Amino acid sequence: MDNENMALVDQSKIPLRRVLGLTSGILIVTGSIIGSGVFKKIAPMSAVLMNREYILLAWALAGIVSIFGAFTMAGMATMTSDSGGIYEYLRISFGNFFSFLFGWASFLVIGSGGNAALAFIFSQSVNSIVPLHDPLHNWQHISIGNYLFPFESSGIKIMAMGAIVLLTWINILGAKKGGYLNNIVTATKILGILLLIIMGLTYHGIPPHENIHHEIYLVNNNLFSAVIVAMLSAFWAYDGWYCIGFVSGEIKNPKRNIPIAIICGIGLTMIIYLLLNDAFMHVMPVTALSAIDQNDIAALDVARILSGNIGALFISILISISTFGALNMFIFSYPRLYYRMAQERFFPIKASYVHPRYKTPYVALIYSGIWSSVMVVSGTFDILTNMLILVEFLFFALLGWGLIKMKRQGKITAKLIAYPLSPVILIVFSLGLIINTCIELPVQSIAGILLTLTGVPVYYYYKKKNNKPGLVQNESEAYHDLGL
Repeated sequence: MDNENMALVDQSKIPLRRVLGLTSGILIVTGSIIGSGVFKKIAPMSAVLMNREYILLAWALAGIVSIFGAFTMAGMATMTSDSGGIYEYLRISFGNFFSFLFGWASFLVIGSGGNAALAFIFSQSVNSIVPLHDPLHNWQHISIGNYLFPFESSGIKIMAMGAIVLLTWINILGAKKGGYLNNIVTATKILGILLLIIMGLTYHGIPPHENIHHEIYLVNNNLFSAVIVAMLSAFWAYDGWYCIGFVSGEIKNPKRNIPIAIICGIGLTMIIYLLLNDAFMHVMPVTALSAIDQNDIAALDVARILSGNIGALFISILISISTFGALNMFIFSYPRLYYRMAQERFFPIKASYVHPRYKTPYVALIYSGIWSSVMVVSGTFDILTNMLILVEFLFFALLGWGLIKMKRQGKITAKLIAYPLSPVILIVFSLGLIINTCIELPVQSIAGILLTLTGVPVYYYYKKKNNKPGLVQNESEAYHDLGL
């Protein structure tokens, strides 16, 4: 074996460096969650519920379900200190098949599509402050199958890809650098949101609660269904709380710090979301919020009422900071999942390489950056990520069942928070949401499931490859030999 190949083999055996403490962990959770959703989702939620109390209820319930999910994940985190998060917990609980499908869906859409969506929204918010040049404007009509328009909004897309490349490079340089950047950006956006909350709640320009006598509109005249539909919007704003599990290999004392970070991070975010949405509805009645185009940013309209164009500029800057920070955390965390898949030989082996100097999974970061950039160019990320909400909750239900299974088998001996209530509620709610989503959005639901199932032949390809004679037994097979 030549020296070059030896160097490559050695890189797959270099361990990640544990450099992130509890404070960084809490800010990772908060930074992963708070992006653009909280500034936009009040409009579609108002259109569905048309009632202040029910809107706040939907935000609170989504937060509570996320906290029960956090309790469940915290319990699973006591089993291992390896990177991979939900992928690793599903692998230990159920074997490679379901964990691979989660990892496949994450690389194909959830993680990479999230990167693309956040990068695009960041670029759009920058464009609202400083208009970006559109160098390929003359080619914007060119399409692939009259569906993909790769040259449309080329200036925004180039800016978005530039943000992905920059943050990928920063995170290759070291986990601590990516963590420091997140700490600064997250602290800044929380301060900005708190300022907006104070301005909104102390505003006296119009009579508050103008909508109190407005007739409540419910989807199919069903309150439960309407609240669930509204919660789908809220869940997009809460999405990302589980990302810290992907970076377990770089968290100090992960079995202690990850559960604390998840619970504190979601709790802080839920308080911020409730106060901010209450402030929105204090400035604008729900009837007015419901009339805002769902593709527009409702917070901009609120800010213009509060302080005119200066307020709109403030919100644009705040959204830029928020989405940049959330993008940084998605780029930081998801490649650790692909790194773990590669260690288990269910992803290209090079993704398991760790940089000899910076101790980061640099190849996995590069793979993620390339596919995320492709999705930016395609412009299909919003459609794809919406389809995968149902699939994400299917894996959350499996996570809850996995905790119960591991606890009953004695594989988890630690005292767990709100057990068995937390996994049971997570399972029941996830199944309810899945059923309701299939009924209300059947085409998107089926498409999301089929997209995930494209990973089945890929899984069997890797399984066959891994079972070749002479191949060293991987860690996953060892777990099965132990009956896990």
